[in-house]
Amino acid sequence: MELFTQKKGLLLAGLIAGCGLAILAFFGNPQNMAMCAACFIRDMAGSLKLHTTATVQYFRPEIVGLVVGSFLIAVATREYRSTAGSSPMTRFVLGFIMMLGALVFLGCPLRMVIRMSAGDLNAWVGLIGFVLGVGTGALFLKRGFSLGREYDTNKVAGAVLPVLLIIGLVISIATAAFAVSESGPGSKHAPWLIALVVALIVGALAQKARICFASGLRNAFLVRDFEMLLPIAGMFVVMLVFNLATGNFKLSFDGQPIAHSQHLWNILGLYAVGFGAVLAGGCPLRQMILAGQGSCDGAVTFLGMLVGAAFAHNFGLAGAAAAAATDTTAAVAGGPAFAGQVVLVCGIVVLFIIGAANIRKQKAAAKTAATAATDADATAAQA
Repeated sequence: MELFTQKKGLLLAGLIAGCGLAILAFFGNPQNMAMCAACFIRDMAGSLKLHTTATVQYFRPEIVGLVVGSFLIAVATREYRSTAGSSPMTRFVLGFIMMLGALVFLGCPLRMVIRMSAGDLNAWVGLIGFVLGVGTGALFLKRGFSLGREYDTNKVAGAVLPVLLIIGLVISIATAAFAVSESGPGSKHAPWLIALVVALIVGALAQKARICFASGLRNAFLVRDFEMLLPIAGMFVVMLVFNLATGNFKLSFDGQPIAHSQHLWNILGLYAVGFGAVLAGGCPLRQMILAGQGSCDGAVTFLGMLVGAAFAHNFGLAGAAAAAATDTTAAVAGGPAFAGQVVLVCGIVVLFIIGAANIRKQKAAAKTAATAATDADATAAQA
């Protein structure tokens, strides 16, 4: 397992994970959405009827697999550690804002990379916002930002989320209790067993290789360390090859599946995700991996994302996909409605308030050193 802490291992982890993403895309997951932490948490919220948008309701096995895969590999390699206590309400809010930003853009950083590999120029525009958001978060880290230290807690506490997700998956497979979309993205999915197995593997790889889209950029900003970008590069390359081979590559702004060309809001949406991810100690994907390896803080952030997804759809805050005109309908530009724009801007303001309110100047130097030397969960844990 030490392999995945080395450069070649990090790249290998990305290549293997990329193959998993390609498998999910091949077997039926939405186009340009082989795996998306934000979109799939949103679908899960819909399946639990936390929102009633009929086109995005499905209890995604991928979410279960990511968390449980991290849990199983952490237990097997004795890295499981149940911790809690580091600013839970703040983390809940950070998860909420990250989800809102992702749904305005229509994807988390993982889907951003997948969309980029398919030629979606809107995702490349969104990358600008994500880089700027991570850079803003890194500035706060340099000034001494910290949400405080996690503390060891009852070992059972860290296993609550993985167990609940397993129970939810069993209910979704064995009964008709949860809502399932009959059309739209929620109706498009790989067979549940394939989705679960792939996600278990990706979750285990993400835990061992510390895969985090925000951490890779954060380390590049702080200490010019680009190693954590290798897994992301590996996933991009595999998905690029897959899209070229299957004819899914289309270099354009228009006509991209489940996307829009409202560039300002693509940038601001991912700006909120990048900024929030650095403050929270990891991107949406990383939060699920942290929760799997025992972090109750990661689990609280996950709950913030789940509630944020429900809130966004219940109040019409999520971005809409662009659509071309037909014989019976007019063209749709897509993007967030005015309410979504206002709430997103307010969310970004809240991120600055959280950042400023948690600066601990006397420990700034130590914090910056610890942040640059460790992965995203250490960023969240060190005071």
